[in-house]
Amino acid sequence: MVAERRALFPQYAPVIEAYATRFPQSIPGPVPGTAELVEALAARGMPLYAITNFGAEFWDQFSPDWPVLDHFSDIVVSGREKLAKPDPAIYRLAARRFGHAPERMLFIDDNADNIAAARALGWQGHHFRDAPTLAEDLRARGLI
Repeated sequence: MVAERRALFPQYAPVIEAYATRFPQSIPGPVPGTAELVEALAARGMPLYAITNFGAEFWDQFSPDWPVLDHFSDIVVSGREKLAKPDPAIYRLAARRFGHAPERMLFIDDNADNIAAARALGWQGHHFRDAPTLAEDLRARGLI
């Protein structure tokens, strides 16, 4: 992505390079309440997994600074797998790696297209908008 953007916008090459080398500084922080939900799920022994569309190099910069990610048993990273949401192949890969049937898993994402793709393969889905709404859904499902 960086090389492509530099070629398309050479006048912004220094800014594009800064993005590449200082990516974690471009992340505004966790969505309020989400880390607490992960902690609550982990405290109940709920198996936690993730799928992210991060590039591999950005994930390697980002993930060490987020200890809440330690609760996840496995995280499928698009940049490593060369697959991205909403491609059905990434959900199939995740289901195999996570070791659970899709209908037994709840996929949470802020992109409606990603939720639709997961649901088409049998996953349960929650279109994330905010932590209180997600908490309500998780309580209704008996997960927290």
